[in-house]
Amino acid sequence: SLAAAANLVLHQTVERIHVGKKYGDIPRGIFVVRGENVVLLGEIDLEKESDTPLQQVSIEEILEEQRVELQAKQESEKLKVQALKERGLSVPRADTLDEY
Repeated sequence: SLAAAANLVLHQTVERIHVGKKYGDIPRGIFVVRGENVVLLGEIDLEKESDTPLQQVSIEEILEEQRVELQAKQESEKLKVQALKERGLSVPRADTLDEY
């Protein structure tokens, strides 16, 4: 089956990073999106957004929060792998698995 694809040019784009109940917006400018990568686009409802209990923080703060969260996840994963090794089990690394 054939699927139609259209390339998109987006301007005034913003990347929103969420960590817990905080978020930060990073202005990204113009984006070109190839048609095969488009899944869904939508507008933000500003009225609903104002009702959410999220706190906007600076770009620097949200990037630091994101780094700390990623570091905690990596540490947790290391502990899991170590616990499995101690029990004689191993977990294949995600980058070595075949993609199907």
